Amino acid sequence: MNLTGSYPVLLVADVAPIAAFYQAHFGFKVVFASSWYVHLRATHTGTVELAIMDYDHDTIPLAGRQKTTGLLLSLEVADAAAEYARLAPSVTVLRALRDEPFGQRHFICADPNGVLLDVITPIEPDPEWLAAQS
Repeated sequence: MNLTGSYPVLLVADVAPIAAFYQAHFGFKVVFASSWYVHLRATHTGTVELAIMDYDHDTIPLAGRQKTTGLLLSLEVADAAAEYARLAPSVTVLRALRDEPFGQRHFICADPNGVLLDVITPIEPDPEWLAAQS
């Protein structure tokens, strides 16, 4: 298989407000929009894409017609601390900004559909933690 791309599709009950959330808070622009599907692309790079789709649309098999839950979507950014300062007043923060010994500065928030968004900046791992992993 020669893949030419990949992106998550979030299945939601109300497409427009979820798409608007990602546009307003995470810098996505609309590439394609209909009443049941919106395809988004990050404005600063053409390689990060996300789609929002009506979970009850007839293209989805009956067995899969449910809202997206249990998903943690990682979004890597240049400065997680700056993004935390910018976003914390306007989104639901579930885990405050912190540094992890395995090499991440991050925080976790949720979109209006309940999908978890892990906003991450790689940092140097703690040398003691790293040595203990061998």
